[in-house]
Amino acid sequence: MHVVSVSGGKDSLATLLIAIARCGLANVIAIFCDTGNEHEDTYAYLGYLEQQLGIKIVRLKADFTAELLAKRMFIARDVRNRREYDTCPVFEADGVTPVPKRDGRGAVVLSKKGKPVQKTVKVGGGRRVRWTNKAKRRALAVMFPSGNPFLDLCMWKGRFPSRTAQFCTQELKTNMAVAFQLELMEAGHRVISWQGIRRDESENRRDAKKFERVGRGLWIARPIVDNTAAEVLAFSASRGIEPNPLYLQDMNRVGCMPCINCSKPELRAIAARFPAHPARIADWEWRVGQCSKRGYSTFMTDAHPAKDRRVVFADLNIWARIEWSKTSRGGRQYNLLDEEENRPSGCSSSYGLCDEGAGGAVAEEATA
Repeated sequence: MHVVSVSGGKDSLATLLIAIARCGLANVIAIFCDTGNEHEDTYAYLGYLEQQLGIKIVRLKADFTAELLAKRMFIARDVRNRREYDTCPVFEADGVTPVPKRDGRGAVVLSKKGKPVQKTVKVGGGRRVRWTNKAKRRALAVMFPSGNPFLDLCMWKGRFPSRTAQFCTQELKTNMAVAFQLELMEAGHRVISWQGIRRDESENRRDAKKFERVGRGLWIARPIVDNTAAEVLAFSASRGIEPNPLYLQDMNRVGCMPCINCSKPELRAIAARFPAHPARIADWEWRVGQCSKRGYSTFMTDAHPAKDRRVVFADLNIWARIEWSKTSRGGRQYNLLDEEENRPSGCSSSYGLCDEGAGGAVAEEATA
């Protein structure tokens, strides 16, 4: 059985078209992992694809009801009394030579790599680990399943994802797709998972293989790994399939709206063209903040020197980040030219889709 993960973007569309051409429509299952943070045009575009291709796209949506109920129970019953401390390394009198950490017998403690571990000491009075009564009341008042996977996930975690902790992809997409494929395998099917990944997308994907076996009865196919974005778009156009309309409205990506990793120009365009989405994120920031032990959480994270979470939230909340997106490099001076260019009207595409003759044929490798 051939399973194609469809996101509504250009890469997954080209992958779906190739899978149908090679394997036949009857042998292909298209799945869409709904994060709950999608643009309404993407949902409408899925309907367009179903009509044009004659295929049913299976919608998958994560459910964190059990996790939220368990978290509520944990918070209500939390009576831990230990404290967490900041630490600082210890050096010899010369201030340079590290003092090694020793165990109860006086032996030097070694790391997994066999190197001595440096001794550290606690700093300050520490922080209580348990939830305070005030924090408990705040969190339990709002921590109820909303039915939106992204929001429920963040309320359960008590925070939003970040570049270093991008659990949204794993929980909302990868786990859902894998569970669906495992059900097919348990039913006796051999599964080929088709993924729309290109090597030139990022450094992490430059070594992606075109085809590989990952387990008994499960393979992964990545037919467009060698192609560029222009070739992928041209291939879909040659098959008479229109791109997601968001590509004609300044969007470089059409996944989450917005993504926690979206660029400065893209965030600025979202605020100008789709103001309802930042307003939704602002509401989510309040809800997730209520479910956080610290009382605050921001959708887009960044380094900040302040320890007071109120100061951090004031500088990094979604509205503050939108104002930052309107500035030039350095974040201090407003870029009036960019503000004029991002007025919510007209066609604008970084892929040249608004120009005449943007279509064409895909590279030979994509259909080989």
